Amino acid sequence: MDDQTQLELEAAAFRRLQKHLMEDRTDVQNIDMMNLAGFCRNCLSRWYQDAAAERGIEMTKDEGREAFYGMTMAEWKANYQTEASPAQDAAFKEAFEANVGSDGKD
Repeated sequence: MDDQTQLELEAAAFRRLQKHLMEDRTDVQNIDMMNLAGFCRNCLSRWYQDAAAERGIEMTKDEGREAFYGMTMAEWKANYQTEASPAQDAAFKEAFEANVGSDGKD
């Protein structure tokens, strides 16, 4: 497989993952994804922002989230986010520290 084809297949897989998380499974909460898998939609939006920065494209955290979510974070929260339980919050603190670190990026 040539490099361009591989790049196109990887991009297609990413777009399908994004659609799955943003349209097909809006019921799955970010906190549960982080607790179980060590990443969530916010991580994916941050990775998108990081990739833009590597190419010299300035993008704020909010712009990265909007690019990934297809809407503002406020809209996502209003439409899909539910209140986390104390157990979810406690598990999230551990998962966030283990997978993201304590630098405050979320």
